[in-house]
This record gives sequence, structure tokens and C-alpha cells, in this order.
Amino acid sequence: MLGQVLVGWAAFAGLTHAAGLTDTLERLAPSANPRVLALAASAMSCAERHGQPAADRLAVIDYSLPSTKRRLWVFDLSQPQLLFKEWVAHGRATGANEAEHFSNVPESHESSLGLFRTLHSYEGHDGYALRLKGLEPGINSNAYTRAIVIHGAQYATPAFIHRVGRLGRSLGCPAVRPAIVKPLINSLKNGQYVFAYYPKPAWIKHSRYLHCDAGPAPNLIASTP
Repeated sequence: MLGQVLVGWAAFAGLTHAAGLTDTLERLAPSANPRVLALAASAMSCAERHGQPAADRLAVIDYSLPSTKRRLWVFDLSQPQLLFKEWVAHGRATGANEAEHFSNVPESHESSLGLFRTLHSYEGHDGYALRLKGLEPGINSNAYTRAIVIHGAQYATPAFIHRVGRLGRSLGCPAVRPAIVKPLINSLKNGQYVFAYYPKPAWIKHSRYLHCDAGPAPNLIASTP
């Protein structure tokens, strides 16, 4: 009986935390889709309830918006404040201006959805970049081996939009404009969260991060690469 009470209280506390986080995100980013922010809050709260360390920062990408729109928000939850509202590119096989296709498959050149944990920053082929670990099996769990990272790119700038009519496209990475890549990455590195959204019914219906109490707890504390 006591165990059932504790489980019920934990579920209630988790829902309360997610609701409070949603309210904070909506206040800081009133132009963002409130449903997307609510799903991001739910996923983050679920992860922390099941073993992931608490985080101070959350990035939300809304791939339902065209690439010409600022569709990346980075929140500091400890202050709280909105740190960035930015353009972000998607994978070349995901779509042109509008995103349509998402994958977890290597060499697909498609972006991935779902909840990610950030790892370390590094200097790579595309300059300063941030490693991501996908937390959702079958959805984004190959992100590390696919080298899906946040990096800067000249094709992720307003000037490129003005010239071409849309952002350029990556090999699946969420690329941002070079002018802000370093401060943005530094705000997110080492154990923060990134949540990428698109209204893909199968993912929304079955993601255990979006339905934390609908089934067995996700295995959220797998070893970090």
C-alpha cells in the first residue's frame, strides 16, 4: 500500500513539475507553439524522474516551422530566461524549406526527433561543435554514431535565406549561424537537454518520454559514449 502511495505521489509530483516548467517556457517564449513547449517540458521532466541528472538548460527545436523562421529556443531554467531564439537548419533529406522526413538511420542525411542529452564540445570538420546523445531508442539513439552535432554553418544565416529563399541543409545536424555558435554551444554543453519536435503521430503516440506513466520506465541511465 505504501509503495502504491509513493508511486502515485511521484507521478503527481512529476506532472506538477512538468506543468510548472511548461508555464515558465510559455512565459519566456510567447511566440513558440505552447503544445511543443509542453511536450518538451514533459520529456525533460520524465527523464529527470527516471535517473537523468537535473539540468539547467533546455533547447527546443520546432521542425514543424519552415527553415526561414526562428525555430530554436534555448532556455536557462535556473534564472529563468530565454538565451537564444535562432534559425536552425535541418538535414538535406529531411526536406527543402519545410521539414518532412526524419530518421535514426546512418547516412540517411535526415534529422532526428525526440529528446537528446548534450555531451562535450570539440573542434571538428565544421569548427566548434557539440556532441549529442539521443535518448530515444529507434528515434534518435544513433545520433552519436551518426555524428549528429550542433555546429555553425554559413548556410544557416539570414543572408542565405535572402539569397536562396530558405536555409541551406546539413547532413542531419541542427546547424546554426556561425556568429552565435560558440555562446550557444557553451550554454548547452555537458549534460543539458535538446528536444526536437515535428508532428509525427507514431513518435508522439509511442514515445515513453511523452507518456511517462503509460508503461515501464525508460532506461534513461545508459552509459554515455
